[in-house]
Amino acid sequence: MSASPDISATKRHLLTIMLEDYFHVNAFSGLIQRGQWYRFETRFEENTLRTLDLLDRFNIKATFFVLGWVADRHPEIVREVAKRGHELGSRGLYQRSTRRMTPAEFRDDLTRARDAVEKVSGTRVHGYRAARRWSSPEHLWTLDVLAEEGYAYDSSVVPVGRAFSSEPWRRFAHLHRHGEKQIWEFPVPTCNMLGWMVPIGGGNYARQFPHTLLKHAVEHWHRTNDAPFVLYTHVWELDPEQPRISGASPLARLRHYRNLDKMQWVLEDYFTKYRFVGVADYLGLDRARNETMPNDARPIPYVVSKVERRRQLSPVTVERRRQVAPVAANAAVGEPAAARSQSPGVPVSLVIPCYNEEQTLPYLANTLRSVEAAMRDRYELQFIFVDDCSSDATFDVLRRVFGAWPNCTFVRHARNLGVAAAILNGIRHAETEIVCSIDCDCTYDPHELQNMIPCLTEGVDVVTASPYHPEGKVRNVPGWRLALSKAASFLYRRTLRQQLFTYTSCFRVYRRDAVVDLRLKETGFLGVAEIIGRLDLRGSTVVEHPATLEVRLFGQSKMKVFRTIIGHLKLLAYLRLARARHKPTARDESLHMRVEAVGPTELNPQSISTVPSE
Repeated sequence: MSASPDISATKRHLLTIMLEDYFHVNAFSGLIQRGQWYRFETRFEENTLRTLDLLDRFNIKATFFVLGWVADRHPEIVREVAKRGHELGSRGLYQRSTRRMTPAEFRDDLTRARDAVEKVSGTRVHGYRAARRWSSPEHLWTLDVLAEEGYAYDSSVVPVGRAFSSEPWRRFAHLHRHGEKQIWEFPVPTCNMLGWMVPIGGGNYARQFPHTLLKHAVEHWHRTNDAPFVLYTHVWELDPEQPRISGASPLARLRHYRNLDKMQWVLEDYFTKYRFVGVADYLGLDRARNETMPNDARPIPYVVSKVERRRQLSPVTVERRRQVAPVAANAAVGEPAAARSQSPGVPVSLVIPCYNEEQTLPYLANTLRSVEAAMRDRYELQFIFVDDCSSDATFDVLRRVFGAWPNCTFVRHARNLGVAAAILNGIRHAETEIVCSIDCDCTYDPHELQNMIPCLTEGVDVVTASPYHPEGKVRNVPGWRLALSKAASFLYRRTLRQQLFTYTSCFRVYRRDAVVDLRLKETGFLGVAEIIGRLDLRGSTVVEHPATLEVRLFGQSKMKVFRTIIGHLKLLAYLRLARARHKPTARDESLHMRVEAVGPTELNPQSISTVPSE
């Protein structure tokens, strides 16, 4: 490490930026699992370029703290940051709290993350910033490990409240000593309010607190302290149009989304008034490595995606594309299917009902790519998307996102019929005997289908996912919804022959011949349970498979609670009466739901028409 900076002789302040995406953040860590990150449509590339252009306008060089996960999967944006002359630090391999790590695990995480960032950037990593800030003395063991691993500085301590009242000097930049080792600590700036330390260093604090008050606190720091002020932000804070995670708690949504449109002009105000540099430049550290930058490191173009304009919905349509190869063995997740093995697997159709799912579809696409890759050796997948007369741009986005996929069929209802009708209509358009239905929002992991399909053995007509099975799980689902669903399952269990734990799951594997001729009284959510009820009355066999149900991340549930409760009670009464009379269930001819396996010109013009493939 170089000699200590002459803090008293300069008024340079520090700018640190977290290079991460909106779905990486701690506010959503209890909701979004690390294994789900690949499903999201990434935005940090565009947001980072937007941030770099803002810094260029003010001729500022900053420190970017990068996740090892980002460096491994998107090296081009990390190289672009280095090419623009900014320092790269480590944020750890994933957004994993050090409070849940042992010293050995923390040390391993530090090494792997630093190696990942240095490998792609061609620069040395001197600094670290934790995923979750260290707010009490009991967290300072991490500084000892950082010093032992050769890090020159850290910027993870936030002396909030009275946590460091016995060591008030920890509010400012200081050297932390550990035996013969030492490391600089640049904590989040705070101001003293009636003896309590309140953070004022940017990020969420800059968005939540009134700028008029905060800018006076920053100016007071600038005038009265020799230590540098550490301003920080995240690249996603310059993206007010980012998708909304509706499954998060109100507090988490407030914390993450409030005043996103404020951050840019707040930063511009500070950039105009004060001089900012990166931490390595402040300390006079050499950022060069012996290795040279990779030859293929090139600047990436600034391309900002635009949301398509909503178009007038046309009558119900079906667009069929012939089934071709699944993803090749070495294909990356995120690329469409390209090559099929010489020996195709068992043909399987996946029906995905969609209603006002415009925001969900990119997430769904990434998930289905992964599913197709995972199942390619055993199953030949055909996707059937049923748009249930969405009032948003769902059908347009379906065609944009999945239009290049050659193994897709698009079905469009002229009027909203409900999720059960969408599933049955998708089954009737399937050309395979095995047909699966999945939720568009992926509240059940579609990868579980590869374990459910083998359960469709001889004599079994349906395999249904069961989160209420003793081996099933539920994550983050609201208690009222669980209570309603479990109560309904209890009543159906008392009514039907099939003794299941779950009757209301849309995530199923069907034998097409067993359900293609079903007529339903209820075509919405209730119809999902009615399908089981009608098969039960026919004497069919239904098998449960334990699964994990998670809360919906995007959009809102379409279920009307009171109407659903009344509907379940009516349906239960109907099924109980039908079973008591030992009669086959009546067929509701008024719904006109049946679609025979005929050519396009023979279909009911009021329900289906054909659109030529592009």
